[in-house]
Amino acid sequence: MLIGLDASRANRKFKSGTEWYSYHLIKELAAIDSANQYVLYSDQPLNDDLAEVVRGHGNFRAKVLNWPLTYFWTQIRLSLEMLFQPPDLLFVPAHALPLLHPRKSLVTIHDIGFERERGLYRSDKIGPAGLTGKIFDYLARIFTLGKFGAATLDYQTWSTKFALKHASRIIAVSNFTKQELIKVYRAAGDKIAVVYNGYNDAIYKKITDQGKINQVLNKYGIKRPYIFYVGRLEKKKNTPALVNAFAIMKARHKELKHKLVLAGQASLGFAEVKYVAEEFNLLDEIILTGWVPEADLPYIYNGAALFVFPSHYEGFGIPLVEAMACGAPIVASAIAPLKEVADGAALFFNPSDKHDLAEKMAEALLDENCATELVARGLARVKDFSLVKCARETLAVLESIFPS
Repeated sequence: MLIGLDASRANRKFKSGTEWYSYHLIKELAAIDSANQYVLYSDQPLNDDLAEVVRGHGNFRAKVLNWPLTYFWTQIRLSLEMLFQPPDLLFVPAHALPLLHPRKSLVTIHDIGFERERGLYRSDKIGPAGLTGKIFDYLARIFTLGKFGAATLDYQTWSTKFALKHASRIIAVSNFTKQELIKVYRAAGDKIAVVYNGYNDAIYKKITDQGKINQVLNKYGIKRPYIFYVGRLEKKKNTPALVNAFAIMKARHKELKHKLVLAGQASLGFAEVKYVAEEFNLLDEIILTGWVPEADLPYIYNGAALFVFPSHYEGFGIPLVEAMACGAPIVASAIAPLKEVADGAALFFNPSDKHDLAEKMAEALLDENCATELVARGLARVKDFSLVKCARETLAVLESIFPS
């Protein structure tokens, strides 16, 4: 079987959850599958790591689909490739199914927060500004019979509906996400397979080399003790409330001298993060690292007194698994997917109650027995997740669509 795989997101330089999922899944599929042939489609030449996959595995090859624009690569350029040189099966792990696609296809849907929490997402126009952009919007509305325009939120809704209708199978990254697809879109449950995300267990683990941990912390100006968060700095991830709760905790518990380390790129709501920090005079208490390469993250997890994940909405929550693997106690938002993933290995709080978050953070920091128990539960729970397991279950879905 020739499997075409959209590697455009895996090939991004600055990766977040879905990009890392695609990247690691490609590498694991290469490690476990020598029977099928793969072609990796991308809009740019493959980065060194993915290029090494192609060089090291005879059943993998790369194909750069050049495109002059920064938008519509999937729906126009990849569609053209599917029209003239289609694979037996197309797998899209982290984006949208192209309009033109092979009869057999698989799409991973990570979450539909854009449906549940639309106010937490940006809805930028897709395409150029000015008259040309208006024409794009007009054409999008004609194509969708007036239902959708050329905007990011519209595209997310349309592309999800399109994938659910036209893909042969769908992978959901959690039981929660599967149920969301059934509730919101009335998707057929028997079409959706649940495959949990894995994590890079080669690097996310307990680290005993304190010198190396300190070396990485010094690189980012981090001093212990500290509370750690990683993810986009945005409303969806609830980072403004985290900063507010941190201020409340510091005011109530003067004995806690912890800093708050926020790692990730700024997005919608970052201005509010800065405003809250200034309002409570916390600029010297909060460390903004920006985007952190994956090689450094395990050391920051290992040095943390506490990992906090306050998100309003997730499909899975990979940072929870990484934190568990590194032996960090966790305080997390009491939303269904995080409860599903952590399964008792975290203290949970109401994401709409910053006072609850403040008290849960204080409890985990002040109660040594509580922290020890959370770490033990996390190290046990993380054994249920692996990249190899994710790749094997994904391959089983692929082969169920196109059996040999």
